[in-house]
Amino acid sequence: MDELNGLIKTIMKSGIETMLNSEMEHHLATEQSTATNESGVTRGKRNNCRNGHAKKKLQGDLGELEIETPRDRGATFEPQIVEKHGRRIEGFDEKILALYAKGLTTRDIQQIVKDLYGVEVSPTLITSVTEDLEAELRNWRSRRLDPVWPIVYFDGIVVNVRGASAKVSAHTICVALGINLDGKKELLGLWISQSEDAKFWLNCLTDLKNRGLSGIFVCCVDGLAGFPEAIRAAYPKARVQLCLVHLMRAALRYVSHEDSKAVAADLKTIYRAATTEEAEAALDQFSEKWDKKYPTISRQWRSKWADIITLFDFPPEIRRVIYTTNAIESVNSTIRKFTKNRKIYPSEESALKLICMAIMESSKRWTRPIKYWKQALNHFAIHFEDRLPPSHRY
Repeated sequence: MDELNGLIKTIMKSGIETMLNSEMEHHLATEQSTATNESGVTRGKRNNCRNGHAKKKLQGDLGELEIETPRDRGATFEPQIVEKHGRRIEGFDEKILALYAKGLTTRDIQQIVKDLYGVEVSPTLITSVTEDLEAELRNWRSRRLDPVWPIVYFDGIVVNVRGASAKVSAHTICVALGINLDGKKELLGLWISQSEDAKFWLNCLTDLKNRGLSGIFVCCVDGLAGFPEAIRAAYPKARVQLCLVHLMRAALRYVSHEDSKAVAADLKTIYRAATTEEAEAALDQFSEKWDKKYPTISRQWRSKWADIITLFDFPPEIRRVIYTTNAIESVNSTIRKFTKNRKIYPSEESALKLICMAIMESSKRWTRPIKYWKQALNHFAIHFEDRLPPSHRY
């Protein structure tokens, strides 16, 4: 294997140097053809020519590789195959970032690179590669947003973060996923805090407003305490819809296994009703049937009734889109898959950086509008005609 690696490295060295020399020939020929005066006398060759070679060490897939790069007297040569000041072969950084996005630690990546490529990669090198993400993350978190988003889903993910005093504590990462006017998903923001209260949620919403998001038609949340109140404070015209799947799960915690199917079926008759009146009648029937055994369920649903019945103001096409936060649950499942190897994060920024990378990987598949979007958009255009951009009005 060592002999094979050595042979491949020799071939790579020869191939890279050949391509660099070809690039230099092309560069000098281009300069010569363009550096002519008005009388047609060529001046380029006299002004610029080869100037020997410089040695450079590259970090590649097979370890360290020493090559000789051509130089020119004018120092105008900008190679493409290996950048002028580059020290790594294209693709190496991407592999490190891919491993990092999978939730592996710096030490894990260092060991994998050593096992696969037989080369020692310092933690400093890995950190320098991943630290490039910090600037990208800052720009992404502060980017401007479109003024109108018909639907925005909000959810919270709990992660463990080690603080300055080495004490590990639970932190909540708020995830905002928007559906734009084309029906496509886009992550709008990530925020992290040790507290999970209305003040934190309001700070998240205020950040969205400061970045240009001025109008939301429907906000879908999964029952996070204080979030509906924060939404109404930041976006008074937005409608709040609680996730019915989460409400069902919360209700069934109080129900024995023998009754779970019957209780779930009766709860479905509530939110599958055609109108608000039918839903209220179904809730009354549920209370009469189950309150003696499970009084907590109907009490909880009645306390949140105003944010449950929002869906009855819309036709079935929109109800299918807003009655559950499944759109953001799929994002969360991706995050959990990528972060399962990380039980504790060394800092808040580290947690945000890794989760941002995980979502970037997931968002590569967000190329199509969500299901039933065209039907939903037609009804949004009627219900919120005065709040739509002019390009989307009838």
